[in-house]
Amino acid sequence: MPSYAYTAKDAVGNVRKGIVSAETEQEFLAKIREKGMYVTEYKERRSDVKTVKKFGTKDLAFATRQLAAMLTSGLTLVKALDILCKEQESDAARNVWRDVYENVQKGESFSDALEVHGSVFPTLMTSMVGAGEASGQMDVIMQRLSDYYANQNKISNTIKSAMIYPIILAIITVVVVIGVFVFIMPTFTELYDDPNEMPALTKGMVAIGEFLVKHWFILVMLTLVIIFVVIYAMKLPDVRMKWDRFIIKGPGFGKLVVKIYTARFAQTMASLYSSGLPMVECLKRSSDTLNNSYISLKFRDIIDEVKSGETLSSSIQRADIFDSMFCSIIYVGEESGALDEILAKTAEYYDEEADSAVKRLCAMLEPVMLIIMAVIIGLVCAAFFPALYDSIGQID
Repeated sequence: MPSYAYTAKDAVGNVRKGIVSAETEQEFLAKIREKGMYVTEYKERRSDVKTVKKFGTKDLAFATRQLAAMLTSGLTLVKALDILCKEQESDAARNVWRDVYENVQKGESFSDALEVHGSVFPTLMTSMVGAGEASGQMDVIMQRLSDYYANQNKISNTIKSAMIYPIILAIITVVVVIGVFVFIMPTFTELYDDPNEMPALTKGMVAIGEFLVKHWFILVMLTLVIIFVVIYAMKLPDVRMKWDRFIIKGPGFGKLVVKIYTARFAQTMASLYSSGLPMVECLKRSSDTLNNSYISLKFRDIIDEVKSGETLSSSIQRADIFDSMFCSIIYVGEESGALDEILAKTAEYYDEEADSAVKRLCAMLEPVMLIIMAVIIGLVCAAFFPALYDSIGQID
């Protein structure tokens, strides 16, 4: 993504310099206007640096942990970035951090240097770094970012680990289905002199096996078409909105998914709010990390209500996204004036709830896979034994 280096004046006439990433010049100017500034000079900057697609939570946790340790020990930001560059394993990651280091060394702010690589670093990190620069607590911000991305990486690893067994069962199910219909069912025709004498179930399953052998490419093409249609449908706003709503409102699994979303929202909100960012920006950034269009739509109403003077707890309660206990906890934090501390403790609680929710979700998939396999094996037995009994009767 291209970036624009600018010189601008704010509402009181102070001169500001920085870098903003934007796809087009119009988008860049719109972003500057949103910040309440007037551009006096700007130029487009294009980075020729070979870059990674996007840093994962593991990479971000490592980088922020290293920066937090070095800044806490008294090293300057420039020196810390230089050391971090040398510790990168891949050339692409090293090039990104080297470019950030060189931009900071030239006098640009750390947040602007990160924003140049907007597709690599998440906006959450850029926002918190900007807050750290404004407050002069960059070491504290880096530590909070390290804790946040470490927790996100933990949840991601928990999901991956819990999904291993259901995925293995699904693969075995597909292999068993193909093996039964391709290799076993066609042999049943040899047990009958006249194929028309076969029972209806046996005849149907033999026909399926012959179809798979002769026209397997049709099945492959049909599968690819279905995948393409699903991917395309998920890009349609209305379809995606209904799907995202179903995810959190669905029977049985909906409440478990909400717990995972609650843990992620609480972690993000606690990190942003304790960094000194405005409440409205915290809400916007936190809802974006959930990657759910239905929740994002609800948060537009929440943000509008908060802007008009409503309390956060009452707005979230009316949105009917999170459970009532979470809304009550936010209310207590608002009344006590310690919302950041309350959110941090709540995030720890919902971390454990999210772990158990992930395990229960995956546990729900296991019996489904087993039932599918049992049904397939039952159909095979129902089709095989009549043919076997008939053949034994002919021998007698």
